[in-house]
Amino acid sequence: MTSDETFLWHPNARLFSGAGQIGRPPEARSAGYCGIAALPQNQALVALGAAVQARQSFCIHDASPAAGLFAPQDHFLTLTGGSSGSPKAILRRQQSWIQSFLRNAATFSYGAQDAIAVLGQLSHSLTLYGVLEALHLGLDAHVLGNLAPAQQRQRIAASRVSVLYLTPTQLRVLARDPAAHCLPDVRLILCGGGTLDTATRESGHRLCPNAEILVFYGAAETSFITCSTAQTPEGSVGQAYPGVTLRIMDSRGVETQGVGEVWVRSPYLFEGYAAGHSAQTQWRDGYLTVGELGQLDGQGNLWLKGRKTRMITIADQNVFPEEVEAVILAIDGIAQCAVIPVADALRGHRLIAVIGAADGHDQLSDISAICKAALGPMSTPKKVLFHPDFPMLASGKADLSAITQWVETQI
Repeated sequence: MTSDETFLWHPNARLFSGAGQIGRPPEARSAGYCGIAALPQNQALVALGAAVQARQSFCIHDASPAAGLFAPQDHFLTLTGGSSGSPKAILRRQQSWIQSFLRNAATFSYGAQDAIAVLGQLSHSLTLYGVLEALHLGLDAHVLGNLAPAQQRQRIAASRVSVLYLTPTQLRVLARDPAAHCLPDVRLILCGGGTLDTATRESGHRLCPNAEILVFYGAAETSFITCSTAQTPEGSVGQAYPGVTLRIMDSRGVETQGVGEVWVRSPYLFEGYAAGHSAQTQWRDGYLTVGELGQLDGQGNLWLKGRKTRMITIADQNVFPEEVEAVILAIDGIAQCAVIPVADALRGHRLIAVIGAADGHDQLSDISAICKAALGPMSTPKKVLFHPDFPMLASGKADLSAITQWVETQI
């Protein structure tokens, strides 16, 4: 196997868990598959390093993995976040990520002086991606998921980290302390896994004044689909990532200039599910969809609406809870939000907004007015609830299943 087919630990790369360095194991090729528990973090990184050095297939999981999981050599498994259902095991070739490592190295001019930091657990594919990209390209990798935000900022500063891979929620939490010292060495923030609102982008720029903040869109099944640039309009997730071809198809399977299902063809796609399934994931003529709805403008910028499975109708009008969540998260002081539809005999559905806070009744009128002005009355939540212990997944996304169950106890 060559370096284009399997992950490598480049001789120049170093791996850190918090402030501690993970020793490089000897390179000893060994066929086989390795299941790795994401926690404790140090042990997970040691096991991951050993699997990379041995050129083994592997899967990093949060708890007990599904029985019978296996990946052939030169493959690996990642697990979906399961925000609205059961997690699925994604089987992909290591090469499918390696190709994007090389694209990013050229696009973002990675050099020996760069170091990458990630803020989540290794079981989250974004975190794992950042670590493996750094190791493969010869950059230092800093895994800070086991640290509090203030400690994360300290390690980023002390290690002169220049590139951050994180979700909008992770950036929101990292940058929410207005008294935090800025991080001038960070030159690039790659933000994916959710909607990046204007307030979070501005707080990220205050924390990292020299950083370019780019939004990318993808899924565990697809990897990169789009990436923004400095010219991308606010609210768009950018144009097709290099090597990706996009199509927007209507319900009849015909290409449309309006809102439709996003179909992707690229060298970064997964091989299939090793566990679980999704009725929304479909292949057609070399293109893949995971059931996301969006629209392309005249310049090729993609504007997402949300997952087809979350779209609802209110008084015969299509409503996208993700759009409502994005508007609410843009309100200053709100860091966690989920919008849950409940049945309504008159209009079909009504929306309940759940905010991560012990109390915030002083914001109720603002939330209603802002949603109504931005999206209209049909997309305005009819009730706002405050959850003091907002359920989150390891991926940094809202646990919609747990939140929905909680809402049912409150109304």
